[in-house]
Amino acid sequence: MSTQKSLLRVFSGRTSVLPIALAALAFSTPVMADNMKAANHPWDEHVLTKDMPFSDYAGADSDALQSLIDFGETLFSGKFTPKDGVGRPDATQAIVPTKRRRPTNLAFQRLAGMDANSCASCHNSPVAGGAGDFTANVFVSEGFESADFDTIDPQFSNERGTNALFGAGLVELLAREMTADLQAQRRSVLKEARASGADAKQELSTKGITFGSLTAHPDGTLDVAGLEGVDDDLIIRPFGQKGVFASLRQFTVNALNQHHGIQASERFGARWTGTDDFDGDDVSDEISTGQVSALVAWQATLAPPQRREDLPKEWAEAASTGEKLFSDIGCASCHRPTLPLESSVFLDPSPVENAGTLRTSEVDAPITIDLAETPWGKSLERDAEGRLLVPLFGDLKRHRIADAARPTLGNELLGQRFVARDVFITAELWGIGSTSPYGHRGDLTTLHEVIDAHGGAATDSRKAYSDLDEAQRQSIIAFLRSLEIPQ
Repeated sequence: MSTQKSLLRVFSGRTSVLPIALAALAFSTPVMADNMKAANHPWDEHVLTKDMPFSDYAGADSDALQSLIDFGETLFSGKFTPKDGVGRPDATQAIVPTKRRRPTNLAFQRLAGMDANSCASCHNSPVAGGAGDFTANVFVSEGFESADFDTIDPQFSNERGTNALFGAGLVELLAREMTADLQAQRRSVLKEARASGADAKQELSTKGITFGSLTAHPDGTLDVAGLEGVDDDLIIRPFGQKGVFASLRQFTVNALNQHHGIQASERFGARWTGTDDFDGDDVSDEISTGQVSALVAWQATLAPPQRREDLPKEWAEAASTGEKLFSDIGCASCHRPTLPLESSVFLDPSPVENAGTLRTSEVDAPITIDLAETPWGKSLERDAEGRLLVPLFGDLKRHRIADAARPTLGNELLGQRFVARDVFITAELWGIGSTSPYGHRGDLTTLHEVIDAHGGAATDSRKAYSDLDEAQRQSIIAFLRSLEIPQ
């Protein structure tokens, strides 16, 4: 088996068996980059001006954590340059470190990348960390190896719009708890089958959302044919339009390489690839574990979107009517208004990281941020059991969202990370009033258009919407337009 294909299996999370050569490396000390490669000046044209050693922030007080978050904002909004390691002449955008078939001299090619020199150049609407316009679309591969292309032909790439990141820390915490619930149910049904000597079936549910069923056999094997909306490993992956990234850290490491050509040492360094300059741009160990953590911390502490409070009377009345209709016609069955969160403590790295992303076993202690102690966290509502109510209007579950009659939301030719072409994770609607255009390609300009494009599992709700009179449909639009990203 080639090293590249071995890495594919390890990084995809589909196996716990490491090739022997990589296993020895897997338990070595993580590489910590030193980006102080030359004297820094106030006028320097680069962003990675200082390292943020991970160990300095594990268990740190609020002031130190705030400095980490602040530097994360600097990195997110800054414009990377060659001194930072921008560009990847010898590497593709793939999740697994993969060499190009044909090295390129182009810094920006807008196809397989790099396609941006700032995170905020795409995530900017209405402010940094938000969504992006159609002009900020990117072209992505299926995710693993086939990522070296020079065409927008949909046979080789999917065109995607930019998702907003506000409230992302809360979303990741919900996903972690849901994963823990589902995996506990799996352990329970396996135990039952072993004890009884007969097949046992378990209906899977967490936070009121069903994910199909598992059947356990007495020999310890599982029948996963009944699963719905989640991978076989029962890990909820809330990030990306297909729901393919389990954590902000995975999302960040992937995006740094794909969009900027900046390789994180924890995945592309000598530990996994045998070189500290995998992309061949003459910059070694481009971004350290601590610097990645700064980006993660800033994204995780972005305030969740909220309801606009200064609506004119006519709009407020229409929105109130629209919210009830939204539920009555079935939209809220997937776009859940709130999900309960047991713990607000965000740990980096997360407990579900795969090889190629920093894991809890590789650090003495994680970086710990209590989101309930942020200014916005203190204002979140709680239920009768004291759980935070996260108003995301989503369910963190994948659904088939297109069909022959309504193909728009499933018109890609490539799957992504084992997820079918017409299957997408439910979009969280809590900031949708600030994130037009809509759809995975950003080519639907109005909320009416994207609602009318729903097919597959959403067909009944879409038909119910179409059967409403114009005033009722407009009230639903008024409600959705009231859900905004704070500015």
